[in-house]
Amino acid sequence: MSDGATVAAGDIARLAGVGRAAVSNWRRRFPDFPQPVGGSSASPLFALTEVERWLSRHDRPFQLTPVDRVWQSLRGAAADLELGDRIGYLGGFLVFLERDPAGWKSLAEQPDDVVMDQLREELARGVPEFAHLITDVPDPDAVTIVRLAAEAADQEGSRAVFDFLCERYLEVHSRRHTVTPTAFASFMITLAAPKAETVLDPACGIGTLLLAATDSRARHVCGQEVNRTSARIAAARLLLHAGDVRVAVSDSLRADAYVGELFDAVVCNPPFADRAWGSDELAGDARWEYGLPPRGEPELAWVQHCLRHVEPGGLVAILMPPAAAGRRSGRRIRSNLLRAGALRAIICRATPGPTGSVAPDLWLLQRPDGARRPDSVLLVDAASEPARAEHAWAAFSAGREMPAGGRSVPVIDLLDDDVDLTPARHLDAVGAAPSAFPPALASLTAAVEALVPTLPDLTDAPLPDAPTMTTIGELIRIGAITVRQAPMKMSTQEDGPVPVLTARDVRLGRPASARGAVLPGAVTLRAGDVVTPLAPRGPAVHVVTAEGPLLGPRLYLLRVDPGQVDPYFLAGSLRTAQRGGSSGSSLGGRFDIRRTRIPRLSLAEQRAVGEAFRRLMSFEAGLRETAVLAEELVEHAFRGLCHGTLRPVMTD
Repeated sequence: MSDGATVAAGDIARLAGVGRAAVSNWRRRFPDFPQPVGGSSASPLFALTEVERWLSRHDRPFQLTPVDRVWQSLRGAAADLELGDRIGYLGGFLVFLERDPAGWKSLAEQPDDVVMDQLREELARGVPEFAHLITDVPDPDAVTIVRLAAEAADQEGSRAVFDFLCERYLEVHSRRHTVTPTAFASFMITLAAPKAETVLDPACGIGTLLLAATDSRARHVCGQEVNRTSARIAAARLLLHAGDVRVAVSDSLRADAYVGELFDAVVCNPPFADRAWGSDELAGDARWEYGLPPRGEPELAWVQHCLRHVEPGGLVAILMPPAAAGRRSGRRIRSNLLRAGALRAIICRATPGPTGSVAPDLWLLQRPDGARRPDSVLLVDAASEPARAEHAWAAFSAGREMPAGGRSVPVIDLLDDDVDLTPARHLDAVGAAPSAFPPALASLTAAVEALVPTLPDLTDAPLPDAPTMTTIGELIRIGAITVRQAPMKMSTQEDGPVPVLTARDVRLGRPASARGAVLPGAVTLRAGDVVTPLAPRGPAVHVVTAEGPLLGPRLYLLRVDPGQVDPYFLAGSLRTAQRGGSSGSSLGGRFDIRRTRIPRLSLAEQRAVGEAFRRLMSFEAGLRETAVLAEELVEHAFRGLCHGTLRPVMTD
């Protein structure tokens, strides 16, 4: 173990509010930059105290909060594979601190060796729900970190400290954990457990789904997780957010910790494609009420396990691979679920979901309660509009008319030879409504009529002399333009608090579509900012019209002095340079923005040309929207003709 806290290059960049490239430059340029004390050549670790002294000598700000110091001390005290266990134990301590601050105050006055001897006993006494997760005594030197954590909790609160540590841990070990995004977890709880007081997650991971349930109205949450490290973290997270919590450590399918217990709702993001789930040893299990799950369909075992633990009439929300709706091996179980009225809805999300590259479907199931069996199933395509699923489910539950993108399909129509429940298959079969084509035609006609007037009034001009040119680098040098980039650690996430403009948004000419967090060094876009990709695949320039979104990764931001440069003139000139190759390199690779050449014009001339550029950009955006309307019109026509809701006008 290191004698002190350590930081990686990314940590230094985050805490100093600079990009990671700046840290690499410091290492190359300054002989006195601290030498690595651990890690690897690809990811070296540096002593935190040495880094702090170096930054102070070079007058560079370095913001290290108490909770930052806890995190860096943890990184220095444990190997990466041990980090999760250390954080889990620390979470248990923070729960103890929250419940018995006086007990910790008395213990903290003792020498480190006494604290170490008594800490495990105090944890077991003060947090009995955590006692079964304590299997060994952490390294004696961990007492220093415990004291740091207590100081941080005193300033920021135990919950905030542990939430921060979990975020940093997941950044380091993002590939080792399948974490349901917070927004997705809330979505599942909203559909399946909006009023549930007791909730179970039999594959709880680090507890994200159950955490969303506690944010709703659940007062008693239970989880089961096969990985002890994840179970420790889940238990600590939940105990810091809720009162009545149980987290068991074992395999739910092989060793169910809640046999005979029923809950108001069950939510689950099970492991996909796990062929070693125990199909042979569990062949005669009583849970397989709807059929023995095939070896290659463990998800159907999880479905039946969840149904076994929900109250009659209660709901189950479970993420499923899209293939589970149509595999031939699972058709018998799907058929039995339909006949029993247990399967209530399948919601398709085509965007990447919490399982990485797989875009899971959400299955909603209801345990039969002996009342009249439902005679239909809700199928929803919520790819383009996630909120559509909530509206469709509410309408379906109330027996109202379905909104666009959803369909109530009679069970009898699904019970064919394949029992294929893939939403797209049945939603496509609906075709266009009789009234869909005329409104689409009217929308396209109106868009075309509105398009031409957006073009600027342009006329031929006498052949000019070769214009005097300057470069963006020269304009930067005189202060007319400032170039910015997002922090190196900038990333997008589904449940981020603020919108983020991405390189794809710029290429497609659309508003900010991603979400992210405000990291140190994050750049908030202002009206008049000009944004272009670092490596444009084609001409791509965007002028910001409203303040608010963050600048995303792999983008240049050019912020102009409006008294010297017109932003639309700059954007149009930059786009022309990208098309003509006057930017210092070819498209498709990273180009040197500073070498890009643009005409040298007076501000009045810039504004006149810039206004023409602006109208051309508006025309181009309208053209893209018109193309979308045209594609929709053609699709409506094809579907209507195929399904008989449209017919050609017969002429003599």
